[in-house]
Amino acid sequence: MLDGIDDAHLTDVSASKGRNVGEQFAHLHNVRLMWLKASEPVLMDGLQKIETSDPITKKMLATSLTSSSLAIEKLLTKGFEEGKIKGFKPHPAAFLGYLLAHEAHHRGQIILSLKQSNHLPDKKILFGIWEWGSR
Repeated sequence: MLDGIDDAHLTDVSASKGRNVGEQFAHLHNVRLMWLKASEPVLMDGLQKIETSDPITKKMLATSLTSSSLAIEKLLTKGFEEGKIKGFKPHPAAFLGYLLAHEAHHRGQIILSLKQSNHLPDKKILFGIWEWGSR
């Protein structure tokens, strides 16, 4: 979805205020880091929190989100092997569900902000979020 958003639209905000589009993406990355730090700090190597007081670019977001997703993948792999995610109850499947729900919630907020700012991504992007087997 990030690929379908212009850099200039990262500052779009919904009518109800709150985080702008770039800050929403940064929040996803930062929450991943929060869980990595609590559950498997060694996976934090090379990862840095995105400070929303700094300029946020698509390139920075893409790099950060890719890196944190790979670390979360490792956390989940270890968690499913061991049957637990440190600091999360009840089990790894629930943790995966939590992550999916959290990121889907913010994806919806991002789309709403873009829509209300008249910068809605094209239909290919919008339908693509539901076509998991294709890109």
